[in-house]
Amino acid sequence: MTTWTMQDSLAEHPNALGAELQSAEKISLQNIIAPTFAGLHQKILQKGGEFVLKGGRGSGKSSFISLELWLILLRHPNMHGVVLRRVGNTLRSSVFAQVEWAAQTLGIAPLCRFSISVPEVVYEPTGQKILFFGMDDPGKLKSLKVPFGYPGVLWLEELDQFEEKQVRSVEQSVLRGEGPFYCFKSFNPPALEQHWTNRWARTRRKGREIHHSTYRQIPKEWLGEKFLNDAKLLQRENPRAYQQEYLGIPTGLGDRVFENVVLDTITDKQIRRFDRVLSGVDWGFYPDPWAFNRVYYDAARRTLFVFCELTCWKTVNRDTAEKIKALGLTAQDQITADSAEPKSVADYRDMGLFCRGAEKGPGSLRYSFHWLQGLARIVIDPARCPDTAKEFLEYRYDRDRDGKVLPGYPDRDNHHIDAVRYATEPIWGRRGN
Repeated sequence: MTTWTMQDSLAEHPNALGAELQSAEKISLQNIIAPTFAGLHQKILQKGGEFVLKGGRGSGKSSFISLELWLILLRHPNMHGVVLRRVGNTLRSSVFAQVEWAAQTLGIAPLCRFSISVPEVVYEPTGQKILFFGMDDPGKLKSLKVPFGYPGVLWLEELDQFEEKQVRSVEQSVLRGEGPFYCFKSFNPPALEQHWTNRWARTRRKGREIHHSTYRQIPKEWLGEKFLNDAKLLQRENPRAYQQEYLGIPTGLGDRVFENVVLDTITDKQIRRFDRVLSGVDWGFYPDPWAFNRVYYDAARRTLFVFCELTCWKTVNRDTAEKIKALGLTAQDQITADSAEPKSVADYRDMGLFCRGAEKGPGSLRYSFHWLQGLARIVIDPARCPDTAKEFLEYRYDRDRDGKVLPGYPDRDNHHIDAVRYATEPIWGRRGN
């Protein structure tokens, strides 16, 4: 973090603190903002946007947001803040207390008026407000009014407790006008990968910054000995619960087929070093999609990298072949496809692609799944392969009426999984692999 003092962070409005607290301008932000948030702090200084902070207990995300909320308001005297929880009676002990702590930490609390009866904080030198609402009373938010300027900062705490449509409605209601706007969303990822917040946080789009933190990145003295001891105890006694609660990793309910999936960026530089790239196709038209993937297997590290995908509906073989060629594949690049459609395999050959049908011998489905499950890691780039990431993360075993996990692999929502299986058949199909 190159900007360390409040005065640096308030460069656009150097007198924002007022003469009453000139000494507060010397506050060192590196003493109150954990290093893991340094890069995000710089991005917030540069421009508005959507800032998604996720992580486990003690990850510092709420403290960071409350500090940034004040710093933004101090830089923009015509701006107000709105803070939301799903249930109104949780405001006082959570976000209200957090915002009050941040004001005290920044040295501006003497200039603030805190009102809990009608939850709001007023920064008296400018009259700016931070308003608090629970979504169990949406009428209040619809009638939101500020004395001047506009609501420019929105914070949705415990995002996973909201409904997805509520979040869209809130943003449309609060963030109106030209801006700039700063929208913060914080949550501990739910256990189920299928939860809308987990899906949503995997979706990259322009203007959205996603940050994941854990207590391990926070100075130990900030957390205290009891917190650290509790984390160690849970890690020892219940590793799955520890991962979920303290590391913010969705662990599911014990029915995930692939426990070894890692979402990570795969760079162009890495891809250029891949010496043997494999490709696979699962045929489809509608409602099932046609799915294509390119992968690389690092045998020394038992790691599979999935870095390319194509997904099409209602697209004929000629057009999907052209899409593959557009990626640079030639007659020298082998593609392994579902052999259930020999005509489609032949079509690709006629169009100049080196396509062969998967062998699909007895037990091949079970063996291919076991091979994938036994890898140290399946690394999927979520930006390059969002559909593949979704399938691998959300693929679950079936359960019976009593909730018992059933054997076998469900034949649904697995089109890219099958494409990856076919692509890697030259590896797992060899004896001893």
